[in-house]
Amino acid sequence: MSLPQTLGELKAIGYRTRPVKNEIRDNLVNILRGGDGLFTHKDDKGKVISRVVGYEETVMPQITNALLARHNVILLGLRGQAKSRIMRELTALLDELIPIIAGSEINDDPFKPISAYGKQIVKEKGDKTPLAWIDRGARYVEKLATPDVTIADIIGDVDPIKAAHGGRLLSDELTIHYGLLPRANRGIFAINELPDLAGKIQVGLFNIMQEGDVQIKGYPVRLPLDVLLVFSANPEDYTARGKIITPLKDRIGAEIHTHYPDSIKQGVKITKGEAWVRRYTDAYDAKWEKVQIPQAIREVIEQIAFIAREDKRIDKRSGVSQRLPITVLELAFSNAERRSIATNDYWITPRVSDVYAAIPAITGKIELEYEGEQIGAERIARDLIRKACGEVFGAHYAGIDFRPVLDHFNLGNTLTLSDMTSDREALDELLSVKGLIEAVRGRIKEESDGAIVSACELALEGLYAQKKLARTEERGDVSYGRATPERPSRKQAFDDWTGGRLN
Repeated sequence: MSLPQTLGELKAIGYRTRPVKNEIRDNLVNILRGGDGLFTHKDDKGKVISRVVGYEETVMPQITNALLARHNVILLGLRGQAKSRIMRELTALLDELIPIIAGSEINDDPFKPISAYGKQIVKEKGDKTPLAWIDRGARYVEKLATPDVTIADIIGDVDPIKAAHGGRLLSDELTIHYGLLPRANRGIFAINELPDLAGKIQVGLFNIMQEGDVQIKGYPVRLPLDVLLVFSANPEDYTARGKIITPLKDRIGAEIHTHYPDSIKQGVKITKGEAWVRRYTDAYDAKWEKVQIPQAIREVIEQIAFIAREDKRIDKRSGVSQRLPITVLELAFSNAERRSIATNDYWITPRVSDVYAAIPAITGKIELEYEGEQIGAERIARDLIRKACGEVFGAHYAGIDFRPVLDHFNLGNTLTLSDMTSDREALDELLSVKGLIEAVRGRIKEESDGAIVSACELALEGLYAQKKLARTEERGDVSYGRATPERPSRKQAFDDWTGGRLN
């Protein structure tokens, strides 16, 4: 069916336009009545999949309520909490196509034009007014707030060149060059990091939120814009860089707080969906299509972020973005990929040593407090990996007797592995550690060499995290050996000698 191309044809089919907030509300109601949730879709098998994971019971209900109430919204949360993604996903609630007056810069409604251009065209051509149809993607306008943003950028300004070319006076409304906000008419206008917007620019948003119109350069021009306004902000911004002025904040209908994943399982699911690890297609040699990422390695990577968010050496106000585990997984996979290419291994299987190779993804994602700066980002990153391995080791290998392994090292034996050692060679080295492979074999699903090596490395790292083994590293080679007892403090030694009787 062809779409109407003139206003008369549009009237003939009985088409009616709706305010954008009503349109979003109506489409959302239809989704909810169909049994689906906000930002979900069904895959080929009919399974419901959420496009924003982790907010199903917290943030999504609040956003749904705000949209049903036709409110403007601000998303408040630390970095890496999917605020921008949520704003962009709102376009799914818009109609697939809507008609506008052809040539209109601000998506004029053919039934109710608001610009001088739109009114003039309808007056001159009537039912023969030409139409254009725009999709939902063209109705979303996003701006990253920076201190150099001007009123002209957001609202608009007089364009002398347009006046000269058209032979018009500067006072003519047709000489106006519209900013981003008017161009978002009949759509969604999003501002990222709202506190970074200068106060006088925030004031410029008042009229559109309260009265539904804007004024440009003192012109007696009223543009009753039809937009849904969505903002994002980081709590740190209120004190570090700027603030949301009170009158503007008062006019935002709903303030919704985002958060990091509540559980490791939830975090793993998010990272699994975002990390780029499906790198091989039929266009490549089929040899390199065998990829396996052990669940334990996924949990180690996710645990790093969870531990970092509680570490006193890391700035909590800045937050630890969910991008950290995503980029760590990608770099760890890249190191495993590089090894498989160099050693001609059939499988690409990340190990704990590959997680250590991804330290650059950690150091770039954490902001340190004073204490942390004295230690250094790389040392803290290694400490985070060690603790994460200890947590996952305790969860996956609980109840396993590792005494034969510890006895092997207590006899003075050592084991040296490299992150570039092939799976087969690494397995041969691990076979020399009595009881190690037997201990972990029952806790892994895959029987490939790479999966066994990865499980063994995790076990060794877990024992190291529990201070039952010593670990040294030099130029990519990692050696495990007998743990050296920590030298007690003078107070501890004195208490041991006196039995604590003098305390």
